[in-house]
Amino acid sequence: MDDRPSLEPQPDDSIYFADGRLHLLDQTVLPAETVYLAMATPEEVAAAIRRLAVRGAPAIGIAGAYGVLLGALSAGDAAGAVEEEARRAIKVIGESRPTARNLFWALERMESALEARPREPARILSRLRETADEIAQEVIETDLTLARAGQEVIGEGARILTHCNSGPLAALRYGTAVGVFIEAHRLGNNIHVWVDETRPLLQGARLTTWELARAGVPYTLICDNMAGQVMKEGRIDLVMTGADRIAANGDSANKIGTYALAVLAHAHGIPFYIAAPGSTVDLSCPAEPDIVIEERDADEVRRCSGRLIAPADAPVYNPAFDVTPARYLDGIVTDRGVLRPPYSESLQVFAP
Repeated sequence: MDDRPSLEPQPDDSIYFADGRLHLLDQTVLPAETVYLAMATPEEVAAAIRRLAVRGAPAIGIAGAYGVLLGALSAGDAAGAVEEEARRAIKVIGESRPTARNLFWALERMESALEARPREPARILSRLRETADEIAQEVIETDLTLARAGQEVIGEGARILTHCNSGPLAALRYGTAVGVFIEAHRLGNNIHVWVDETRPLLQGARLTTWELARAGVPYTLICDNMAGQVMKEGRIDLVMTGADRIAANGDSANKIGTYALAVLAHAHGIPFYIAAPGSTVDLSCPAEPDIVIEERDADEVRRCSGRLIAPADAPVYNPAFDVTPARYLDGIVTDRGVLRPPYSESLQVFAP
């Protein structure tokens, strides 16, 4: 009997493909509204990724894969056109966001499906659909495995600090770090999660609290600049966040502010963990200097919820991510278990 989690859309799924459209829960309007967007073209998918309607490394990988399928479907069954449109979609979507490894992992899988034989349009379309479904299925399965593996580092009654959003919204069905917390709560572990608001776009305040509340996980929301004080007061047992790209030496890119938390945790003797599936690991990227950091629009900092909070022409620096050096990581929670230093060796479990 096949006991794999079903890919059939579930009521709470934030991303699914049906009726020739990619359906995305618009994360920009949460928690005030629940709105699903129906994407019909790769351009719409790329725009949704850029404006963070869909975000989270695993989720944008899934969205990117189905976006390529949408491009191919738009070509009909004309000889050569299906492949041409799919390759164009790969380029369009690949330019949407540069940091998350999962997006390029998914696009590479779709490109491999294009290169396989036979090359008849109908067979190409079938392979692209199968590959996109496989990517979505793999995200569900690896995240579930990761959530279970993460219980190794979650002590009974653990008080956990997290940053940004790494739950079902950032993936599909389970999530990474927040998926670990939800699983711990499901198992009866009396955990409490401290949630950084995560400026400038408040993914912690808007999204992580929404997910934890729906799962019944006790939590407390704090401003980003309160984390050090909460640690000093002895309220935190460990820190765990997601990641968008992990280099071969363990250096890990995640939402801006993660590096500061790692330094604070180190100063207070608090364990710091990253949680991410193998699709986030980039063994072709040696270390931090090789990770491209996306810089986003200045108005994300000048404004909050659309309201101007600084001079309209204030100079702004707005990197979307930072990199936590491997030396600050006590472990990396993955679908292959909890990996420990030296990461240049333990991460080889994901070598081809």
